[in-house]
Amino acid sequence: MTSESPWFGQPRGLTILFLTNMWEQFSYYGMRALLVYYMTKELLLGQAQSSFIYGIYTACAYFTPIFGGAIADRYLGKRRAIIIGASVMALGHFMMTFGPLFYVALATIALGNGLFLPSLPSQVGDLYKSDDPRRGWAYNVYYVGINIGGFLAPLICGTVGELYGWHYGFGLAGIGMLVGLVIYLSGQRYLPPEPARSATNKVAHGSFDRQTLLVLFGIGVSVTIFRAAYEQVGNTVALWADSGVDRSVGSWAIPMTWFQSLNPLFVMFMTPPLLAWWGRRAAAGSDQSPARRMAMGALIVALAYLMLAALVWFDAGQRSGWLWLVIFFVVFTFGELFILPTGLGLFARLAPLNLGATTVASWFLITFSGSLCAGLVGSLWSRMAPALFFVILAGLAAFAALLLRSLERAVEQVDQRPNQVDKFQIKTI
Repeated sequence: MTSESPWFGQPRGLTILFLTNMWEQFSYYGMRALLVYYMTKELLLGQAQSSFIYGIYTACAYFTPIFGGAIADRYLGKRRAIIIGASVMALGHFMMTFGPLFYVALATIALGNGLFLPSLPSQVGDLYKSDDPRRGWAYNVYYVGINIGGFLAPLICGTVGELYGWHYGFGLAGIGMLVGLVIYLSGQRYLPPEPARSATNKVAHGSFDRQTLLVLFGIGVSVTIFRAAYEQVGNTVALWADSGVDRSVGSWAIPMTWFQSLNPLFVMFMTPPLLAWWGRRAAAGSDQSPARRMAMGALIVALAYLMLAALVWFDAGQRSGWLWLVIFFVVFTFGELFILPTGLGLFARLAPLNLGATTVASWFLITFSGSLCAGLVGSLWSRMAPALFFVILAGLAAFAALLLRSLERAVEQVDQRPNQVDKFQIKTI
């Protein structure tokens, strides 16, 4: 904790972490907005191969944090891990401007992300005492940073990449990462002190009981299946936005990458009223259980994909109006907010003593497996009619909803036990 006067009612360090995260997300989503288009239009890779590479990259970006978190906790410390990780990611983004370094660049970004991703959000909690009521809301503020960066990236990097060349867009993503690093370095005095890493830190660990492990595994399988459908928004849905959507507004065509800004934009608008609604339900004693809320979110996403399937089928080979894609993202994002923040918060609450980082890191392992499955599913896009493909995505999300609903009683049993760690609510994905 710092003794500085707060900014906006929160410790000053939160603003530093918020802005650092915002620019890191700008770099990540800026590059990702261009990735599939770059592979299919510049490198002339086939759609199936491009989708598979996209899935492998996003999977690896969420697999390396499993090891990066352990390295940060035991050897580097959070600050050095963030600085090294941000520097490596910036290097990777600039390497993307050189075609022959494409695969090396992707690997470099994934490795840097492994150190950066688990370390930065863990510093948010260190800004507060365990009984500080602002602690849960701090993650809401942090989550806004994710979505501001995700919103701006396709608009800026995507537009530059489409109009002036893909490599310029990748370069802008690298500049964004450097801006985030400079902000982090300049705000060091506002950040929490680095905890000592000694042998005494390694002895007082709790352990998982069998029932909790089974519940976490069941949720992991369910969310993996869900993500196989969810992650298509930057993959096959992006390809459909290019080939199957009429993007014209008069004589002007909306850049295809702009549609990828809709998801974070709607997250920013929907989160405050949704949290207020959940708060009122909780105060009235009618709040949903975590598993039921997650199941509802998966089902809403399934309905969004069914809407696309019906739209493509009725349009019978004609380009669909761009407004329908906007409506899809409204429904899709609403469902996302039910499942992903709830899932991460549940993982944090079920963590044994001093195993919170490890437990939350396992959420990224789920993102890894889900992204890998999404790449495999995405490779089917060019082998079947779009309407059938979207029906398959709806089926995957609906199946995940069914699995989550079946876990409701087991989740409630382990979630109602005495606190295993400080049960603050994390509001991020």
